[in-house]
Amino acid sequence: MQLWDTAGQERFQSLGVAFYRGADCCVLVYDVNSAKSFETLDSWRDEFLIQASPRDPETFPFVVLGNKIDVEENKRQVSQKRAMTWCQSKGNIPYFETSAKEAINVEQAFQTIAKNALAQEEEIELYVPERQCGDGVTDLRSPLDRYTEYPEPIRIDSDNTQNYGCNC
Repeated sequence: MQLWDTAGQERFQSLGVAFYRGADCCVLVYDVNSAKSFETLDSWRDEFLIQASPRDPETFPFVVLGNKIDVEENKRQVSQKRAMTWCQSKGNIPYFETSAKEAINVEQAFQTIAKNALAQEEEIELYVPERQCGDGVTDLRSPLDRYTEYPEPIRIDSDNTQNYGCNC
């Protein structure tokens, strides 16, 4: 799975076709402490659909993340109810409130993202080599069944305080 993070910067919109074409899922992230970042979700979603040109825009999978829930509650500008209402109005987009800093709901969100992306893939597009069992018998499970054998998961170290230049 490849993930492209455009950080919501306008300068990346002109590169949209290169970034978005062939995508299997789009993740829209906003800061729950910034009404402006939430209000740009419509334009980012619309721009993605224009530039990605998915086969069926009405059913293309999106996931919305309301990030930075670790910040003091009194600084919050976008309520969970408002965000969920927006997601429901766009076809029941899955919604998660997350904290990248504290690793809250990050794993759950990415499991949903991966599941939605894999659901977009046609079985014949997945390359999963045939496996020989120990006794020389070919593994007859379908490619999708064999595809679920993931390598060790990546663990997020919540004690890591480096932010690598992002505003998280």
